[in-house]
Amino acid sequence: MKKILVVDDHQLVLEFMTNLLTKQGYQVLTAQDSLFALDILKTETPDIIFVDLIMPNVSGNKLCQIIRMIPRLNDVYLVILSAVAAEQEANLTELGANACIAKGPFDKMAQHVLAVVDRSDLEGSRGFEKEIIGLEDVYPRHITKELLSIKKHFEAILESMSEGILEITHEATIVYVNPSAISLIGTAEEKLLGSNFIDLFGEADRQEIHHLLDAAIRTQETTASDAPVTLNDKVVLVSISSVEDEEHESMMIILNDVTEKKRMEDQLRQAHKMETIGTLAGGIAHGFNNLLMGIQGNISLMLMDIDSTHDHYERLKNIEKQVQSGARLTSHLLGYARKGRYEVKPVDLNQLAEETSGTFGRTRKEITIHRELAEDLFAIEADRWQIEQVLLNLFVNAADAMPGGGDLILKTMNMTHNDMKGKLYDPKPGSYVLLTVTDTGVGMDKETMERIFDPFFTTKEMGRGTGLGLASAYGIIKSHGGYIDVESKKGHGTTFSIYLPVSEKKFEEAVKADKQFIKGTGNILLVDDEDDVLEIGKELLEVMGYRVLTAKDGEGAIEVYGKNRDDIDFVLLDMIMPGMGGGETYDKMKEINPDVKVLLSSGYSIDGQATDILERGCDGFIQKPFTMKELSQSIRDVMGKQ
Repeated sequence: MKKILVVDDHQLVLEFMTNLLTKQGYQVLTAQDSLFALDILKTETPDIIFVDLIMPNVSGNKLCQIIRMIPRLNDVYLVILSAVAAEQEANLTELGANACIAKGPFDKMAQHVLAVVDRSDLEGSRGFEKEIIGLEDVYPRHITKELLSIKKHFEAILESMSEGILEITHEATIVYVNPSAISLIGTAEEKLLGSNFIDLFGEADRQEIHHLLDAAIRTQETTASDAPVTLNDKVVLVSISSVEDEEHESMMIILNDVTEKKRMEDQLRQAHKMETIGTLAGGIAHGFNNLLMGIQGNISLMLMDIDSTHDHYERLKNIEKQVQSGARLTSHLLGYARKGRYEVKPVDLNQLAEETSGTFGRTRKEITIHRELAEDLFAIEADRWQIEQVLLNLFVNAADAMPGGGDLILKTMNMTHNDMKGKLYDPKPGSYVLLTVTDTGVGMDKETMERIFDPFFTTKEMGRGTGLGLASAYGIIKSHGGYIDVESKKGHGTTFSIYLPVSEKKFEEAVKADKQFIKGTGNILLVDDEDDVLEIGKELLEVMGYRVLTAKDGEGAIEVYGKNRDDIDFVLLDMIMPGMGGGETYDKMKEINPDVKVLLSSGYSIDGQATDILERGCDGFIQKPFTMKELSQSIRDVMGKQ
């Protein structure tokens, strides 16, 4: 990519050249005077340099001579831009210039500039040109006319620029605004002219604008804001240049709307944050479920040998309930980590919202529930249990915000991604179902809203909440391909909005299977990298009636299976293991025996990696911690497959 330096004391010429050359794929550097250009040339070596002859301080003529005195810049293609080419005869050889372009109408000038850039590829720095390019467009006796024409072109450029351009006096009075500035500010031109530029900003940003204006006047250099400021609810960067001539002094303001860029940066930052925390949460849940598996396995074995009249029987049953409570807690973490979908079917969200809110309402008589549910609501594909958890978490959160009672309003409607503009996320194209949950509670401040979906963040007193409810809701909705956001104001209630993709399938009723303990016979290979889980799993399977072989990792499992493939009827395979994981182990077993029967087990849920393995032909999945009844039923289901 060619690097081009443009040196001109007129900001609009710099804008014109930058826009023209950037569109052609060149890297453009700009300098408003010779001194600034020399600073740039201390570290940069451009391929082409355009130099205006008439500039304050060091003239363009002198700059050209200095450039040619620097050995490193001998091969630079040097082009003079002359506004007075018709009057002033420049000695191009003496200046070391390769070409000279007469400034004229911008359309003609653009053609000449591009032609010279193209020619530089062929000529390099050899053979100086004697003629002034574009001189036919400029006549000495019509200099004034041409200058007026250039002024009109400058005005046309200002009118068409996407950046907001304003001219103000040193007292900050606005004397010119281009259409982009009017649109950006959102005020009619007649009201802007004569008003104070600083007054356009909120109190929080006025000090920064004051500082920029003072710096521009004091240094006579362009100053720019380090961070965006807010203008008419938009995020803008402000650049200020002081303009002085013999007639008057003023300042040129350039406003660059970066609202969309800032939104995308915030979106990316939020996504990275959620992904990082989700990975951590998922890892904690997986490890915790393995611990619970060891406890649950021992409890199951002890209950097998104890009569219900024994003194310790109820204590063991209570421990088993605590294990189940722990499993529910980790399910919240897995939900946040987007590893929480289990059984996805078409669901009627209206029915689900009505049933769940009805059950909740019977326990919170002080809350009045209002339902405004669309009659023609489309189906969604979801895990019914998981969405129930989301709704209950939102209802509990709303109730906590209304300790003295209040109103809970549920609304549903159909919409598309086009109705979801202005969010911190970019929704995938398609149709969605929207559910809003609104309460009339105490509301939240901005700081709380920014952290509301973080796991372990809670506004409740110590011991009254885990901070996982809304974090789990966030992860569950994301894992279903949906979006969730919140709007709230301190003292004015809260609204959660949930968007879920529409399903083309019809509703199905969920049917829960009654899992009974089932004895079995045959040989099972148990694979798990956790010693405690491997030991207790072996005992559970032997109690069920199976002969058990074990392996602690994928490599060991392949070795054992390869030696005993004809004797092994079934494989209970852990999914997450160091080295060779469950997926690779399964694939290698399939190579040994395409008809191998495999039941995956994991502290993670079925979503994600497990789903991929199941799609490759694996027979089933069971999530840790599981009871003996659940395991026996899963084995029977897999063994019964043909």
